[in-house]
Amino acid sequence: MDRTAQRAPRPPGRTTAYDPARAAPPLHVRAAAVLEAGWTGTSTVPSRRLYPHQWSWDSAFIAIGLRHLSPLRAQTELETLLAAQWADGRIPHIVFNPSVPLDAYFPSPDFWRSSTAGRTAGAPRTVQTSGIVQPPVHALAAWLVHLADPGLSRARGFLGRAYPRLAAWHGYLLHRRDLGGGGLVSVVHPWEQGMDNSPCWDRPLSRVTPAPARSFRRADLDHGAPEDRPTDLDYGRYVRLAADYRDRGYADGPGEFAVEDPAFNALLAASEDALDRIAQELGETGSGRRDHAERLTAALVERLWEPAAGMFLCRDVRAGELVPERGVSGLIPLLLPDLPRDLAATLVRTMCGPHFGLGGSTRLVPSYDLLGAAFDPHRYWRGPAWFNTNWLLERGLRRHGESGRADALRKGMLHTAGASGFTEYVDPYTAQACGVTGFGWTAALTLDLLHDRPARGRNGLTAIKGEDRA
Repeated sequence: MDRTAQRAPRPPGRTTAYDPARAAPPLHVRAAAVLEAGWTGTSTVPSRRLYPHQWSWDSAFIAIGLRHLSPLRAQTELETLLAAQWADGRIPHIVFNPSVPLDAYFPSPDFWRSSTAGRTAGAPRTVQTSGIVQPPVHALAAWLVHLADPGLSRARGFLGRAYPRLAAWHGYLLHRRDLGGGGLVSVVHPWEQGMDNSPCWDRPLSRVTPAPARSFRRADLDHGAPEDRPTDLDYGRYVRLAADYRDRGYADGPGEFAVEDPAFNALLAASEDALDRIAQELGETGSGRRDHAERLTAALVERLWEPAAGMFLCRDVRAGELVPERGVSGLIPLLLPDLPRDLAATLVRTMCGPHFGLGGSTRLVPSYDLLGAAFDPHRYWRGPAWFNTNWLLERGLRRHGESGRADALRKGMLHTAGASGFTEYVDPYTAQACGVTGFGWTAALTLDLLHDRPARGRNGLTAIKGEDRA
């Protein structure tokens, strides 16, 4: 009998799914897969295509997420970075993988010449690095990694080995980089602050004569859309600054570019607080780290707070004036516990007002003023929203009792990360994916948000679970 002839006709307008599509894996599984794909055995690359080496603050954020998958890998991530520290205390912003071809990324090791040009500053001989630095998130990351598995951390002596290196790193910044003499650290290159082409740098960068376009090749344009990346003019100035710093033997001092940045200094203060907790864990007394954190906070308020802008601004050290541009960097001090209450409230209003639009026109905080003349929703740090800055702001909102706004931001970050394929950054209005997908810190901080649910902290304020326990 022909059995197919007995099948009833399908009702009009309906179809039968004989092989239904599989549901997408859970968000944490997808995020873990991104970090697994970037793991080299000793560290994690931010992106195999665009950033094939180890980056300093990327690794700190990645370790914060990795601690939920493997505390051992998270510890190894930070240990690999710290092993490339220079004798003067600096932690370089790139640790190069010798197996990666030189033309895969620019500036490459042969540009930085760390082992020769950095010899006086104590660059390591066994590994090639850059000569500039990035924001000091590392002590905060080390403390959070320790909390993920204190038993493993203590058994391996993780904090005991990390502490002197982290202390030397902070010492370098506090003593060698106070170029303005007001108690704050100066960055000497836009790449040091991490927000490479922010409009906050345009004015101090305008003094820099760019390197000739023919003197370098931009490998980033092989993998990123030119309209999303820094311009050739900006890149020429970055190259000039880096080459001049290299040719001075990476000696710190007055130069063409020196900027006191709110986020860089706020992260140093937060990491000083974390280093104090590490010292207590190790039985160190009288470290003075809390005093350092409080002095940094006070200096931030004194030197970088601008009441008319309702936020912190960058200070151009050479010109001796604040830069009148609103960047997300000026909101990051919300992370600090010692920030005066009225300033914290003002920062929240600015974040949620027309300049940044959180909870209104934007789901995630943009990297630059929505009303600014230089705003561009797709061009790198000139407008798009980034996941690491929003992760920091979520913590800041929670620390200052803004749990409703923090919850909404957390929800927006998780949705956007999953929907965009863990992209590097997004259009702040539409959440359109920009840059590369499968980006390391986006996946890592997604994991952290998924695992560290909000909890009540000291003084009744909402905090991150685990932050206040040893």
